[in-house]
Amino acid sequence: MAFDAELDAALSAAFGKASELYQRNGFQRRVGFGRRPALINVDLANAWTRPGNPFTCEKIDEEIIPGVQALLAACRRNGHPVVHVTTCYQVTDRASDATDMGLWHQKIPVEVVAQDKPDLWAIDSRIEPVPGEQVLIKKRASAFHGTYLAGFLRANNVDTILVTGVTASACVRTTLCDGLAEGFRTIAVKECIGDRVPGAVAWNLFDIDAKFADVEPLSRCIAYLDDVGTRAAA
Repeated sequence: MAFDAELDAALSAAFGKASELYQRNGFQRRVGFGRRPALINVDLANAWTRPGNPFTCEKIDEEIIPGVQALLAACRRNGHPVVHVTTCYQVTDRASDATDMGLWHQKIPVEVVAQDKPDLWAIDSRIEPVPGEQVLIKKRASAFHGTYLAGFLRANNVDTILVTGVTASACVRTTLCDGLAEGFRTIAVKECIGDRVPGAVAWNLFDIDAKFADVEPLSRCIAYLDDVGTRAAA
């Protein structure tokens, strides 16, 4: 805990100096909320949210799951689209040319989430999908890369994506970067994004907020979901 506090203090000091530099050069602008939101939960499946796995992340039980539950409730009462994203692989033989892991297995143990182990890549039961919500399987870091996500969102007239999940340094970050590139307003929900390494969330959210998305607190995101839902109903 002492190390975490020291790291947070050091990062805060560094971010203060970096913010001055960014703002002086025109960074940290706001993309803003749009008229039609969707919630994208990235890799909040058991291999990432439950203890004892290579992909297990921090602050899942005490912060991320409760926050996502609140976002889901807001989306469901207002009729906003929800996409639950997970990752799994059909061919986990690293020597096979037919593997759908590509070259990613040369860096990380993606073979852990084999398709024949659905207990690992299934969405955490505490935030499990309800009928009408999408469950999207991806093969790469970004939820957009090689998937139907952008087309699904456009077909639903979505202009804003609220992104949660893990990890801040990889799948969440690349999803936000690709979401902006695809023309969506990108919102990172601050309390609902995690990682495995101390400092990784703070650094990535700071840098994402400067370049690729607006990092917004959970309370503001829920208020937005309710407000836009009320206006749409009216």
